[in-house]
Amino acid sequence: MTSPETSTPQPMTSAEELRKRALELQLLEMERSEKIKAREAKKHAEFVEDFFRKQIGETERAVIKRLVMKAAADGKYEALIYSFPSTFCTDSGRAINNNLSGWQKTLQGKAKELLELFEEVAKPQGYGLKAMIINFPDGMPGDVGFFLTWEPPVE
Repeated sequence: MTSPETSTPQPMTSAEELRKRALELQLLEMERSEKIKAREAKKHAEFVEDFFRKQIGETERAVIKRLVMKAAADGKYEALIYSFPSTFCTDSGRAINNNLSGWQKTLQGKAKELLELFEEVAKPQGYGLKAMIINFPDGMPGDVGFFLTWEPPVE
């Protein structure tokens, strides 16, 4: 016995329609990717401008203080207080990576200003400052990290 509900087969979507839809999706993804890249490029350009042209303000000082207080509350003896691309050093971070004396002379912009601020304010109060490369994308020095330290003296 046949049921009264006989379904009509749906026509199959053509290969051309599927290719067209796939191409539309690829174009949308490319547009999205380009917008993200443009936003990242703008953000990087603003960071570079800020790094080389502006001074360390009260907001940044407050952030550093919070980072230090949080690390101390967690029982640590150092805090990462600032990072920047090693390419911002005059030697692309070589002296810092190899722990060479005089690495301080390779600093520019806010990194140099932060070092001067450390020398003036924090060092007289017993703090130390360590600079090191904190990542190595593709095996090359990436970012420099400044760590404010307050380790007890070794006797």
